[in-house]
Amino acid sequence: MGQISVNIRELKSRLSHYLRLTKAGESVVITERGTPIGRIVPSAAPAEERLTAMMQAGLVLWNKQKLKSMPPVAKVRGKRTVADILIEDRG
Repeated sequence: MGQISVNIRELKSRLSHYLRLTKAGESVVITERGTPIGRIVPSAAPAEERLTAMMQAGLVLWNKQKLKSMPPVAKVRGKRTVADILIEDRG
């Protein structure tokens, strides 16, 4: 599995080709005038690979230490879940 770089014009004209490469496990970096602006990555990529891709893109910084567990920030009263409340609020 590797990484391919492509400009916007090429991506638009050969999108099916680059999507096939992505399905095969390749990451596609989209560039505009030589500057990376986005990335297409396989959805089934392992979490470690996705994290590495995000670190390479400068989206995250990580010192590779595990996070300490923390108590919940909020508690829900009653039998409803937080998801139930969010769904109700969106409706």
